[in-house]
Amino acid sequence: MRVRGNTPFASAVGLVLGLLCAVEAAKVNKHKPWIETTYHGIVTENDDKVLLDPPLIALDKDAPLRYAGEICGFRIHGQNVPFEAVVLDKSTGEGVLRAKDKLDCELQKEHTFTIQAYDCGEACLFRATVHIQVNDINEYAPVFKEKSYKATVIEGKKYDSILKVEAVDADCSFQFSQICNYEIVTPDVPFTVDKDGFIKNTEKLSYGKERIYKLTVTAYDCGKNRASEDVLVKISVKPTCKPSWQGFNKRIEYEPGTGSLALFPSMHLETCDEPITSIRANIELETNHIGKGCDRDTYSEKSLHKLCGASTGTVELLPAPSSAANWTVGLPTDNGHDSDQVFEFNGTQAIKVPEGMVSTSLKEPFTISVWMRHGPGAHEKETILCNSDKTEMNRHHYSLYVHNCRLIMLLRQDPSEAENYKPAEFHWKLDQACDKEWHHYVLNIEFPTVSLFVDGTTFEPFLVTEDYPLHSSKIESQLTIGACWQGGNAKMAQFFRGNLAGLMIRSGKLENKKVIDCLYTCKEGLDVQLPEEIASAVKVEFNPNQSSLTVEGDDIDAFDKVMQHISYLNSRQFPTPGIRHLRISTTVKCFNEGSCVSVPDAEGYVMVLQPEEPKISLSGIDHFARSAAEFESQEGVTLFPELRIVSTITREVEADAESEAAEGTDDDPTVQETVVSEEIMHNLDTCEVSVVGDELDGEHEGLEVDMSQLQQHSLEMSSSNLGLVITGVNTMANYEQVLHLIRYKNWHTEALFDRKFKLVCSELNGRYISNDFKVEVNVIHTANPVEQVNNAMVQPNFINPVHHASLDLSGHNLVNAHQASVVPSAATIVIVVCVSFLVFMIILGTYEDQHSSEEEEEEEEESEDGEEEDDITSAESESSEDEEGAEPEDQQAASRQQQLEWDDSTLTY
Repeated sequence: MRVRGNTPFASAVGLVLGLLCAVEAAKVNKHKPWIETTYHGIVTENDDKVLLDPPLIALDKDAPLRYAGEICGFRIHGQNVPFEAVVLDKSTGEGVLRAKDKLDCELQKEHTFTIQAYDCGEACLFRATVHIQVNDINEYAPVFKEKSYKATVIEGKKYDSILKVEAVDADCSFQFSQICNYEIVTPDVPFTVDKDGFIKNTEKLSYGKERIYKLTVTAYDCGKNRASEDVLVKISVKPTCKPSWQGFNKRIEYEPGTGSLALFPSMHLETCDEPITSIRANIELETNHIGKGCDRDTYSEKSLHKLCGASTGTVELLPAPSSAANWTVGLPTDNGHDSDQVFEFNGTQAIKVPEGMVSTSLKEPFTISVWMRHGPGAHEKETILCNSDKTEMNRHHYSLYVHNCRLIMLLRQDPSEAENYKPAEFHWKLDQACDKEWHHYVLNIEFPTVSLFVDGTTFEPFLVTEDYPLHSSKIESQLTIGACWQGGNAKMAQFFRGNLAGLMIRSGKLENKKVIDCLYTCKEGLDVQLPEEIASAVKVEFNPNQSSLTVEGDDIDAFDKVMQHISYLNSRQFPTPGIRHLRISTTVKCFNEGSCVSVPDAEGYVMVLQPEEPKISLSGIDHFARSAAEFESQEGVTLFPELRIVSTITREVEADAESEAAEGTDDDPTVQETVVSEEIMHNLDTCEVSVVGDELDGEHEGLEVDMSQLQQHSLEMSSSNLGLVITGVNTMANYEQVLHLIRYKNWHTEALFDRKFKLVCSELNGRYISNDFKVEVNVIHTANPVEQVNNAMVQPNFINPVHHASLDLSGHNLVNAHQASVVPSAATIVIVVCVSFLVFMIILGTYEDQHSSEEEEEEEEESEDGEEEDDITSAESESSEDEEGAEPEDQQAASRQQQLEWDDSTLTY
């Protein structure tokens, strides 16, 4: 029986046969077959013949006995052995080993099993070990690991390696599985690939010549098999990498009233792959776009003092030229209307402050504040403010001046009993004094100490010198600006070169830090609101007025996010339109300091758009009459009893689609927007009441204001023979309240028939100005009632002439003495007017209906002609009606009756 294979059954059979062999051997088969202990074989995976070393030969010492000396077979032991052994010659014992199935080197390169030989007497020998190696054939082609490859290079640079392509081969042998060569198939490209798959450029690439190259690359194994599929390689060319801030618009538009605006929402820092250790960026918002800058200049310095809570007593030494403040008339200015007037001093101009403007004594504390732009420093002293001898001598009592980029405050003590050395000059070294930029200076002087604040920051003097007090003298002093008055030589000296604005002196009290900070605080500036996750990764610091900030960090991604959160904010209701320049200065540190990148400054600007401008409208009763007694009374006549101040803005909005359809405008491309007006609330800072015609005669007439109301609302008033001016930043409602109480008095009304006044209000130092609201008041002259009755009965024929004369006299003032020769006497005129008026009232009561009809016809005729001034209704009523809507007829009638030139409510009969 012959059992082949290596199954469990075959193994059991083999064991039985082994026992039988042992039994038989004791009888006939004395010797067992013999083979080598170890065999090594090679087989090719597409062949079944195995080459063994040594050859498979079994020997038996029982030969040449038949059966006992013959080799009948070989047995293979092991699991799933894909080989079989076959005897070729029984007598010689020669055999062969071959594969039963097709072998796959990629699945199994080697096979190890045991083999036995047995003779025909079934005698067996111990097992021999067989090692078979499966030889590979080049059956697989190379395959690339990626479907495509991409890389980016910078123009003008030759690379040792741009990228690496890589293919693999599934063959099991070293020879056939190795990639021996790569090749660029695309012709005429400036690239090569080496045997390891590294691609590099053969020449410097130009972004302008070619922005992207597409290459086809193939691979070969060491058996010269080509890749089954070639691979596509894309190489992009970038412009030369320049470290810089990228991804932000240089022009950033800001619409007033929209709150915070992100300045750099998509910005990032390009470092050209240089390893960075730290970044520091300084962002500056240049707010010196106009005047002193920072859009704080929409209010004057004096108004800002009040808004910031400074107490009263501040004197403005450099006011805008006006009839009330004429000492600055000769100074060159910037002609601006958005701030304090900016005055230019070129080294030849100086002004004298009128006597009585400032009463400052060094015995009490006082404060000097000023905006100054100066530079560069000069070797001569340049005086900002000086108080010196008016005549005879050249002594300086106190002065503020610049010398070699030092700000110096001189304080010479008045004569005293103890003539000891005392602090006299305080010196500060300041870069700000010579940098040609606007800076805000506040000096709190309380002898013997002086505190200096520059842009809200405190500076200590580096030097304080002492001197004797001044000698006793009765010489008056002179306060000057822009130079120092030399009384002994009667000329100016130590002229200033630069710009000054908002120069103020406040006597009797020092300015506190809270007010100083408020004065310098910007209403526009930079802002940053950071999420918690990046707030701890960077350091952000602002300067006092938030016009610049510094960002520091070492994480470039977090740094970019911080920059993207930086915003511009302007809290002005009506910000000054125009450009605010932006600059980003950056310092970068690298691991390798020798090759660290240099980031150029990035520049742009914020364009603040024109805000919606308000229209300030003044309306009320503009024409009325009062008795002479009221003008001469203690209270006088109220000029603006029903004044109303309204401010509106007009804006364009998109027209409603339904209304467009209703109006048939769908096909009209020009009808896109509609105009609407809405009322808004904001502050006023000036209202001026001026007389129209002859100036006020202080001996006979004047304007009066309720001073308690002014003080209650922190407003100030100045007056002259031209009228009065109320100043101070306050609400329109409070201005209305104060203006309602303005009274006109006249103590000599015999020759007065009328007076005309004009009211104008403004906001932001004249940036927005109201209409001219004109008021005419007529004087009703009355006589003794008995005389009126008698004269009325004697001279009834004056009724009509006098009635018409009253219209003709409107707007004329009979105060010229020469008129006596061409008109009746004043007494005669009064009698005629009064008698005629009594008769007129009697007729009016009799013929009321007829008279009303005549008045309406006359009123219509005058409205159509437009040649004479209407003495019944307000000349400004059109604008009032537009804003408030038409009044009911009974209200219109009442209004007309109230505005009649001859008002019978004032009669005493």
